[in-house]
Amino acid sequence: MQLELKVNDRNAIVKEISRNGSLVTISVDGKIYEVDIDKVSGEEYSILSEGKSYNVEVIPTDDPKVYRVNTIYFGFDVSVNDAEARYMQKRKKNEGDSTTDTIKSPMPGKVVKVLVQKGDHVEKGQTVVVLSAMKMESEYKAGCDGIVSKVAVKEGDTVDGNQLLIVIGKDVKKK
Repeated sequence: MQLELKVNDRNAIVKEISRNGSLVTISVDGKIYEVDIDKVSGEEYSILSEGKSYNVEVIPTDDPKVYRVNTIYFGFDVSVNDAEARYMQKRKKNEGDSTTDTIKSPMPGKVVKVLVQKGDHVEKGQTVVVLSAMKMESEYKAGCDGIVSKVAVKEGDTVDGNQLLIVIGKDVKKK
């Protein structure tokens, strides 16, 4: 599994190479590390790497892809910049005064469930479609209250990245 992480202002590509219990081999920007990671309690981890011990607290924030990481001396923000995070950032950027909410697939995948049909009223945050990509299922939600004006896919369809899935006409009366 590979992730792009942003630690404060630095981007890093982190890839898990192997795992055997708590022993994990990872690559960080191409440099290999062998680490022993144990979850001590809810948000606390003990990490042994290159003969050094680190106690780390990983605290989720209101953003599901951003964490506050604290060590004994330092604290920093870590954000996961995966396909879903990039999709959500793009959706937030596009949420303006537009009269439609267009939901597109962030990457190639397969449609698992279509939970709405043309003419349905949806509320902001309501799941409208579920995609499977890279062995994970992701729910895509309405970005506004409105009426579904187009459903461009059906269950079982294979989709490309940036392919139109659903269009919702914003309910301008509910502002």
